[in-house]
Amino acid sequence: MKTALLFPGQGSQRVGMGRDLAHQFEVARRTYEEADDVLGFALSKLCFEGPEDELTLTKHTQPAILTTSIAVFRVLRERGLAMDLVAGHSLGEWTALVAAGALQLRDAVRLTHLRGQYMQEAVPVGQGAMAALMGLDILAVRGVCERASRPGEPVEPANLNGGGQIVISGHAAAIDRAIPDAKSSGAKIAKKLAVSAPFHCSLMKPAAEKLAAALAGTQVSPPSVPVVANVTAEPNSDAGRIIDLLVQQVTAPVRWEESIQAIAKLGVTRAYELGSGAVLKGLVKRIADGIETTTIGEPHEVEAFKA
Repeated sequence: MKTALLFPGQGSQRVGMGRDLAHQFEVARRTYEEADDVLGFALSKLCFEGPEDELTLTKHTQPAILTTSIAVFRVLRERGLAMDLVAGHSLGEWTALVAAGALQLRDAVRLTHLRGQYMQEAVPVGQGAMAALMGLDILAVRGVCERASRPGEPVEPANLNGGGQIVISGHAAAIDRAIPDAKSSGAKIAKKLAVSAPFHCSLMKPAAEKLAAALAGTQVSPPSVPVVANVTAEPNSDAGRIIDLLVQQVTAPVRWEESIQAIAKLGVTRAYELGSGAVLKGLVKRIADGIETTTIGEPHEVEAFKA
């Protein structure tokens, strides 16, 4: 039986995440202290107490989700957690790389904080948007995007989540044109998402360029297990490719459905989603129901794992 660890991305944050874990397990508390030290402010307090409007700022959300997931991972690793490969959704790929030992937590916390800043700064507030579409295949979604795009106002597939869900991203005006077109093309649902920037599309190019400069010189080690990359939907064990894949990921779509299909083909039958929320568990069930997925983020879930 092969086991995969899955790590969530932005949107899984909530005030209170990791609080009980840090109170109960010393290794979790030390993980938050390490992140606080790197950033020079109390990220832990934002996670545990909020306020929500500060936690949901992209520059805070990204390192907060990563730190919470690694706190869970470290608690479970002390209790015998084994893994054959790892994967993460968008930001979660950074967490997967830390879990596999390819990136140090300190570097990942600092860089995801910058990643969030760069993404927010890439597009003026209000000019970018994202929308979730349900019930259209990728060819239909690409058609919707092509019809809605204009010069300087692109919209593109951003998250290929599986189970009939595809998220599109781009200029707000193009999203507004795409939503009614998607509905008339047969989408069961087509609605805007409450996000602060248009992630994973060509409008993020300035963020990708800044991130590439920030990543220069970052120490990357060979991962202890393969890491499924969002950009390729394939397991990667080559340390030399990791930085380029992380830079590409900023503007490229998240190929989550194909990633889970690839994991299933490799013989994975058990997965643990580590961190806040259970979004990935639902997606995995719709993509590959042969993979039994368990969410672990709270002390009682840790105790259940031990049992």
